[in-house]
Amino acid sequence: MEEKTALAGLIDEFLEYLEIEKNCSKLTIRDYRHYLETFNQWFFSTQGAKEIKDLDLATVRRYRVFLANKADDKGLTLKRITQNYYIIALRSFLRFLIKNDHQTLEPSKIDLPKAESKSLKFLEKEQVDRLVMEADTSREEGLRDRAIMELLFSTGLRVSELVGLNKDRINLERREFGVIGKGGKSRLVFVSDRAADWIKRYLDKREDNFKPLFIRYSGAVNEENGGEKMRLTARSVERLVKKYVRKARIPVDATVHTLRHSFATDLLTNGADIRSVQEMLGHKNIATTQIYTHITNKQLHDVHKTFHSGNK
Repeated sequence: MEEKTALAGLIDEFLEYLEIEKNCSKLTIRDYRHYLETFNQWFFSTQGAKEIKDLDLATVRRYRVFLANKADDKGLTLKRITQNYYIIALRSFLRFLIKNDHQTLEPSKIDLPKAESKSLKFLEKEQVDRLVMEADTSREEGLRDRAIMELLFSTGLRVSELVGLNKDRINLERREFGVIGKGGKSRLVFVSDRAADWIKRYLDKREDNFKPLFIRYSGAVNEENGGEKMRLTARSVERLVKKYVRKARIPVDATVHTLRHSFATDLLTNGADIRSVQEMLGHKNIATTQIYTHITNKQLHDVHKTFHSGNK
């Protein structure tokens, strides 16, 4: 039992390091805790009294078999990409241990399993127009929904960034505002004329003094702390986007994140440079932004149009 407690203590140290030194979000820390506690429980239930210094590749292979057969909350086996998250967390933890002079397996020896390739989903401009027009703007709630979807497409905001916005943060005259994104990284966000117009219409209709930019319209009214409990949740935004996707009969299983993809592809397709798009998305690494280039490379499209014999 002592070894188990020792490893749990090391996991706690690692999570503190992620929070304080790496400035990771609470959501990231929660996920890493789950992944590493799963490993901790498996390691000591199957490997007996072994310590983390005894971890080897054979044990990691057995852990992978365990993950491949592990069921999620719905009773389904974990997807390959989810299994990857557990291994990524383990490698990061081992890297932390070695950096702090603990003896353990070199994380670079652990290869990541190949994830299924996924096609990037995004909406064309015409599909975005169909989507946003499904909101019934004769009602305040519909105005809110239209403003949300317009703002998502206009800015590429993550849903967590969107729901965290307050009314006093939005400068509709300058069409810009600042957000704090992943890892505490700040960036400037620009609002299109159309999105600014719908946000103004929505705010003009509001008669409350609540701080949140987007509020809920169901349940009891709670005015405490500037109406903080009236703030719309990320889950609610995800549901409302799904609702309008179904109503508009969009032939793509679009989500909130699809609108973020659509924002990036729209900019790149119209000639924006990738470094600027990286800044606007709040990506730490350019490689993350480069996933869009294979579908938006205007130069390659022009070369094909000019030189391929089938276009003559």
